[in-house]
Amino acid sequence: MTELLYLKDAYLREFSAVVEDVVEGNGVVLNKTAFYPGGGGQPADVGVMVAGDETWNVTKTKRVDNRPVHFLDREPPAVGTAVSGHLDWQRRYQLMRTHTAMHILCGVIWRDYGASVTGGNMEPLKGRMDFEFERMQQDLVAAIEEAINKEVEAAHPIRVNILPREEAFLIPDLIRTKINLLPEGITEVRTVELVGLDLQADGGTHVRNTSEVGRMRVTDYKSKGKINKRIYVELED
Repeated sequence: MTELLYLKDAYLREFSAVVEDVVEGNGVVLNKTAFYPGGGGQPADVGVMVAGDETWNVTKTKRVDNRPVHFLDREPPAVGTAVSGHLDWQRRYQLMRTHTAMHILCGVIWRDYGASVTGGNMEPLKGRMDFEFERMQQDLVAAIEEAINKEVEAAHPIRVNILPREEAFLIPDLIRTKINLLPEGITEVRTVELVGLDLQADGGTHVRNTSEVGRMRVTDYKSKGKINKRIYVELED
């Protein structure tokens, strides 16, 4: 089983590992990785892999048969090769800021309006979330934008914990999505807490403090159904 280094240290940019398997042509499985394989609306990491004087581009990372596979731009190193992985850090950090921004948005809307999340997606410095709202008007959007930026400025520390499933599900409102996306077989649940604002089950990468997110702008909103409203957010670079 690959050790998922990003679960405990999202700021890890480089790491050493060993190739354990080669799959799907140019895909490699490592004994440990800091590359996030995507999920929860957060895109997967890219970067480079190095062995000796050879360098490969990691063009995408994704889960295959529940293992993170790193897809390279040419024939990969052999099983047993010692390698180092290097994230495209600028892109990853932008995604960390964006993912945390989505939690701020979710936390504010849950706290102030009690609306559940019905969907979401993100890319570096921009994202969108869908909420179970009956109405969405400009005055409401302006109030939401003001509220989320107050939470950025509040500089909430962010804590990550891994809890036994039974303990985690004792936390009220741990699952904010309309559908519980946690499979029954998972025995441990990773939680991400924006202290004083938001606490959710989450497997993605985040910054250490909401102040790192920077100013957020609500750039658009749309109705996606009778009780489904979409909010678009962008972050200042």
